[in-house]
Amino acid sequence: MMVFLKSIILFYTVIGMIASFYFLSKAIKSLPMSLSYPIWTGIGAVGSVIIGVVLFHDKLNLSTWFFVGMLLISIIGIKITSGH
Repeated sequence: MMVFLKSIILFYTVIGMIASFYFLSKAIKSLPMSLSYPIWTGIGAVGSVIIGVVLFHDKLNLSTWFFVGMLLISIIGIKITSGH
């Protein structure tokens, strides 16, 4: 059973990585790399926090939520001010 579970986790991890790089390559076609990569990294960081809270029941304090929010605002700000 444990091997099966690890295989499923590995499968979804690989699919997620492939999708992530695919979407980064799509973003680079419309945004310069200097903007695409920070946005891609920020979305990955926020996604990791969300997965941690939803799937693993991580408890975050108010200041952590504040900085996750600031990260989201920064991602949106980069996109808005980039002119692309």
